[in-house]
This record gives sequence, structure tokens and C-alpha cells, in this order.
Amino acid sequence: MTSPKDGVVRAAGCVLWRRSPATGALELCLVHRPKYDDWSWPKGKLERGEDPLAGALREVAEETGYTAVPGPELSTVTYTADGRPKQVRYWAAEATSGHFTPNREVDRLRWLAPAPARDRLTRPRDGELVDELLAALRLA
Repeated sequence: MTSPKDGVVRAAGCVLWRRSPATGALELCLVHRPKYDDWSWPKGKLERGEDPLAGALREVAEETGYTAVPGPELSTVTYTADGRPKQVRYWAAEATSGHFTPNREVDRLRWLAPAPARDRLTRPRDGELVDELLAALRLA
């Protein structure tokens, strides 16, 4: 959603995490978007009037096929996309159930340990959210 007052594109997403079914180790979910050929967190534009947290969970479900339980809010990331300011609010969220099916927006999904996830992310600003998630989970 674009705010008519300030022209900012508003979006929301999650740093989606789970415990590995095989080892119990922490894994983070990254999605590959073929349109941009990038690896990022599941996120997307808010619909008009949509609550940001509800939008973040909707985007997770649409892009990954997983339902999630939200945790603490993480940093908001602001940047320019296609010449317009964009603001993405993020939450930590634990994946509870689901199954990924490739779709038009997301063709690949990877569950990775925190360090490899940080390395795989296309944009360095997204990597900062790994540390925030780890800190948030230690406090939980």
C-alpha cells in the first residue's frame, strides 16, 4: 500500500523460524523471488487499511505456505525501490505448520541455520535482522 500523504510504499514481513525437524537446531526461512533474482525474508505490500502484523502473516502464508505464530516486532527497514521510498515492518514469527509450493512470486524456499542464512541474503540490511531475531529468541 502506498500512503497518499507521503508516497511511502508500506509493506510487512517476517523473519520466519523453526526448529529443524531432524536436529532441533534453529532454522530461518529465506525465499527466492525470480522477478528480482534475490533471496530475502517473506514480505509484501500491505493492502489498503490492512493491519501491518496481519499483512506480514498473510504474506508469509502466501509466499511460503506456512502458518506462523508472531513474536516480537523487529526493526523497520526503509529503502528506495523503483525510485520510491519503501518501509517494511518485520516481526519474528515461528512457523507452525505448512508446506511450500513454488508459485509465481516465490520459486524456491530454503531453511538455513542463522550464519548461512545471513550469507545467502541478497541485501546486507536484511542480515541485520538475523541478529535481532537471535536476541529476541534469547529473551523469550
